[in-house]
Order: sequence, then structure tokens, then C-alpha cells
Amino acid sequence: MTAIELITKEDLKQFKSELLTEIKAIVQPGQGQSKQWLKSNEVRKLLNISPGTLQNLRINGTLRYT
Repeated sequence: MTAIELITKEDLKQFKSELLTEIKAIVQPGQGQSKQWLKSNEVRKLLNISPGTLQNLRINGTLRYT
């Protein structure tokens, strides 16, 4: 029998906060990146996420297109 784990709104808020912190640390200006813009595949590799996940982050406003 498998245990059921419930995810609360607070869990999701904490995940969102941690994700945004990690994203900001990766793409922060002046951290050795010479490019102003990243391509989708570069963002996916940096964050280790799938194309669908990247699209969902854009749709829900977690990540902006620009």
C-alpha cells in the first residue's frame, strides 16, 4: 500500500518562492553571463525542465518571455 501525500497551498507557495530564487540566481545580470537574452533550450538546460514545464511557467506568469 502506498502512502498518500497531500500538497497544501503553503507547500506550493514555498515551492514557487524557492523556484524563483533559483531562477534569479541563474539569470542574474553580472554573474558572468555575456548574453542579454537566453533561448528556450538554454533556459530549459539551466533549470533542467521540460519544454512543457517552461511553457507552463510562462503561462502562469512565473517566468516572463522577456
